[in-house]
Amino acid sequence: MTETVSERRARLPAAAYDLAMRLGVKPEDQRDGVRLTQTGQMKTSLGAKSSWMAFTAAQTISTRACQFDWRAKLGPFGAISARDALEHGEGRLDIALLGLIQIARAKHTPALVRGELMRYLAELPWAPAAILLNPDLRWRVDGPDTLAVSAGEGKTASEVLLSLDSDGRVIGGFAPDRPRSATPPTLPTPWRGRFSDFRQHHGLWLPFAGEVAWDIDGKGVVYWQGRIERWE
Repeated sequence: MTETVSERRARLPAAAYDLAMRLGVKPEDQRDGVRLTQTGQMKTSLGAKSSWMAFTAAQTISTRACQFDWRAKLGPFGAISARDALEHGEGRLDIALLGLIQIARAKHTPALVRGELMRYLAELPWAPAAILLNPDLRWRVDGPDTLAVSAGEGKTASEVLLSLDSDGRVIGGFAPDRPRSATPPTLPTPWRGRFSDFRQHHGLWLPFAGEVAWDIDGKGVVYWQGRIERWE
C-alpha cells in the first residue's frame, strides 16, 4: 500500500525529512530506483601503490528497499568483470575473467551483508528519494552536522554516519567497523567515503564524484575513485 505524503512525514524524523527536501526530493516522489553509469579507477591490492585499474560500471539502486546492483568492467578491454550487489537481504561479490572464468566469489555471510548494507547507506546521496521511500531505514541525529542512518537486524545490523556541509548536503559517510573481509577473520575496519562536484540534475542535488578509503594503521588508504557519467 502506497504511503501518503503525510504518512511519510509522520514516519520520518524531521532531520531526515528536511535532508530529503534540501536535496530536491519531492514529497510526492514515487520512483522505485535510479540507474547510473560510472567511470573511475580502483585498487586491486590495498598494499600496492601501482595496483590501480580503470573501470566502467553500471549500477541500479532501489529507493524502496536496501538493494543495489553494481556491475563493472575492469582492465584492458574490460576483460575482468565484477558484480557487487545486495538483493533480498543477500550480499553478492563475484569477479570473473572474460565473463567465464571465476576468479573470486564471496560466500553469503552476515559480514558480507553488513558490508553491502553499509555501502547502500553510504550511497544514499546518489538515490536521495530513498530517504523518503525506504521504510527499512532508521535515522537519528548524531551532531549538528551529522546524521546516522541504519538498517538490518541482529548480526547484519549496520550503521553509517553521514556528514553534512554548510548547505546541508551529504559530503561523506563513515562506519567505524565495516568488514574488510567477507570471511573470517572479517577485520572490522574504519571505512569512509567522500562526495564532491555537486550538481543540480533532474531537480536534485547530486554528487558527481566520490572516493572511498579504509583507515588502516591510522592512515587513509583510498581504494576507489569514480565519477558519475549518467544518472536517471
